[in-house]
Amino acid sequence: MGMWIGRNRKARVSYGFDEIALVPGRITINPNEVNTTWKLPRRDQEPLEFEIPILASAMDGVVNVNFAIQMSKLGGLAVLNLEGVQTRYKNPDEVLQKIVETDKSEVTGLLQKIYTEPVQEELIAARVRQLKDAGAIAAVSSIPQKAERFGAIAQEAGADVFVIQSTVSTVEHISTEYESLDLRKFCQNMRIPVIVGNTVTYEVTLAIMECGPAGVLIGVGPGAACTSRGVLGLGVPQVTATVDCAAARDAYFKKSSRYVP
Repeated sequence: MGMWIGRNRKARVSYGFDEIALVPGRITINPNEVNTTWKLPRRDQEPLEFEIPILASAMDGVVNVNFAIQMSKLGGLAVLNLEGVQTRYKNPDEVLQKIVETDKSEVTGLLQKIYTEPVQEELIAARVRQLKDAGAIAAVSSIPQKAERFGAIAQEAGADVFVIQSTVSTVEHISTEYESLDLRKFCQNMRIPVIVGNTVTYEVTLAIMECGPAGVLIGVGPGAACTSRGVLGLGVPQVTATVDCAAARDAYFKKSSRYVP
């Protein structure tokens, strides 16, 4: 399959949501009777159940504590970034307001200054407790390099879900600057569900699922605010990525009898 893009090199055509349409089937369903609930498996417990299949991105510009609480009440899931302003500052709203009020010509320097402030580990636990005290499902995230430390703190504080987030997720990561995360070991040691992302290929998705996460995030660069494709030239159009990764999920389920959303 595919077409030649140069000497000895082929590429296949991939598709995004703007390039396809769904063909209507032979049966229609009343929208009020459509069930959109989904479940996230938990070890030795009943799965977490969500009414709507929407996950709010772990970005400072999207999720704060109040947003996560409201999202949870509506039946969705919002992920709080443990390396953003929420855990660097006791009063993050003041910092965010300063960003809003700053002139565009000066905002880059301000952002650089804001994110040089270190993460305060006591605020990780505090934010998780805020979510739990409000009756919300507490989902938090970090990059792989911080996952073991921040995951332990969040879990101890009562977090329900831990997300390992990176631009591109793989089981094998090469670095001479730090010790790479052992994903299989991490998933085994965590008592709460672990979600890993992002991935866009069949092979990598299958390899990640074999490490034991409760869920996998699909997509590199599809978001409106994401610059991965434009800046780095990385990614796969979302429809093709979803279809390929769903095939990996089905293959893994057939092999293990464990369904990974």
